[in-house]
Amino acid sequence: MSGIWARYNKLLEAQPLLTKAFTSLVGFTAGDVLAQNFLAEEGDKYDVMRTIRLGSFGFMLHGTTGHYFYGMLDSKMPGTKPVTVASKVVIDQFFWNPIFGCMFFSYLNFTEGKDLATLKTKLSTDLKTAVMGSWAVWIPAHTVNFAFVPPAQRLLYINTIQIGYNVFLSFLGNKKADVEEVKKE
Repeated sequence: MSGIWARYNKLLEAQPLLTKAFTSLVGFTAGDVLAQNFLAEEGDKYDVMRTIRLGSFGFMLHGTTGHYFYGMLDSKMPGTKPVTVASKVVIDQFFWNPIFGCMFFSYLNFTEGKDLATLKTKLSTDLKTAVMGSWAVWIPAHTVNFAFVPPAQRLLYINTIQIGYNVFLSFLGNKKADVEEVKKE
């Protein structure tokens, strides 16, 4: 096991962006596989394209934007003092989290060939749920992350937790948005 860890760290040092992108691909793929196998309605067929969409989101957007966002955050706010950690968590959850949610729902919407009106409905019905739902997981997780995890390993740490969280995201991202629900608000 220590050989795998050493190899991962060597790849992370040599190719940090690519390594983080592949780490996110694995995390998002695993989360969707779990969601489809354990949260699917009885009789639902496994949707390979859905897994590909989620995995490709992890690879192309989550891993890459996470690399740059957390790198920027660490460069502008170095250290692990409680006020620094709290500030990073607030920035992550109240600024980055809604942006991430918009990217997530937009990516799924467009890779499924849906139009802007469908995206607007999806954002109206599910973005708030995604953002607020993430607080229960990510506020404590990022408190540990920013206080104890070395910057180079942040995305790996996030992706280990993200696998479970991706079950929720996969479910929410693939839930049909109800137009009537939006009209009521």
